[in-house]
Amino acid sequence: MKIKLKKILVTGGAGFIGSNFIRYMLKKHPDYEIVNLDKLTYCGNPKNLRDIEKNHNYSFIKGDIKDTEVVKEAMKGCDAIVNCAAESHVDRSIKNPNNFVRTNIHGLLTVLRVAKDYNVPRIVQIGTDEVYGSIEKGSFTEKSNLNPGSPYSASKASADLMALSFHTTYKLPAIIMRSSNNFGPYQYPEKIIPLFITNAIEDKKLPVYGDGMNVRDWLFVLDHCSAIDIVLHKGEIGEIYNVAKGDEISNIELTRKILEYVGKSDDLIEFVEDRPGHDRRYSMDASKIRAIGWESKYEFEGALKETVEWYKNNKAWWEPLRKSAEAARLHKSSKTKV
Repeated sequence: MKIKLKKILVTGGAGFIGSNFIRYMLKKHPDYEIVNLDKLTYCGNPKNLRDIEKNHNYSFIKGDIKDTEVVKEAMKGCDAIVNCAAESHVDRSIKNPNNFVRTNIHGLLTVLRVAKDYNVPRIVQIGTDEVYGSIEKGSFTEKSNLNPGSPYSASKASADLMALSFHTTYKLPAIIMRSSNNFGPYQYPEKIIPLFITNAIEDKKLPVYGDGMNVRDWLFVLDHCSAIDIVLHKGEIGEIYNVAKGDEISNIELTRKILEYVGKSDDLIEFVEDRPGHDRRYSMDASKIRAIGWESKYEFEGALKETVEWYKNNKAWWEPLRKSAEAARLHKSSKTKV
């Protein structure tokens, strides 16, 4: 049965998936109120929502999901929560796992506790296919064992289990969603697709890990947003829903497509030492969410071309982010040398 919502709290709403979801919901459900709680870390960007910041049904609260009082303020009157707040870059988790435990586990725990105290009718935890680990053949279902291979995916698996434990123990109305790799506009340029697009635009090398044959299933971010919308309204409490389109492609093939769409030569490809614990292939069965009405609307190659064009036309958005990241890297390097 489809439920009617009035006010939704989106945590991490200034990030990539969160900002796209907020924009999607305000367009699809213009009568809904959306509260955005975001700490505005390096990948939380107010510019992601500049076009809707004056919408009378949208409000922003700057704060950390680990801060109980801030979460209480943001959650007042909300009848649903979508937790998009997360540290999500595998390379960063390898270098500093602590931040991932603090945000992805401790932060969610704070959200769950407040949601329990406020009797919030519905909470959706946004997860990842990476919690299942790598699979050589076939596809993972929601009943597959968890086998995370990085500190990032381990923290997300822990978060999923924590949310499900609150449902079992406290009857918290939690739902878990696990999506395949997302791509699209407003994605911070450290992830492979925006990194490779912006590198290609600037005639910089595209660093491909290992032999480039690692396979990922790509999902356009607006398809993910529509899936969250479906689960919010039709999902069954206490259940897990995989979200995947089935567009599997190797990293090297993806790299070549990006270079083709940007209009640059394969000479920019540079094979580099593989990432530690690099999962070989991700694949999920999404028949469960399709059974409640979700379907993908975006064809992969068309969405990838659209994404390339967005980055070409929005240098003012990503160039400052790259310069800031490079300055931070140089500063850290100089401190290490001292």
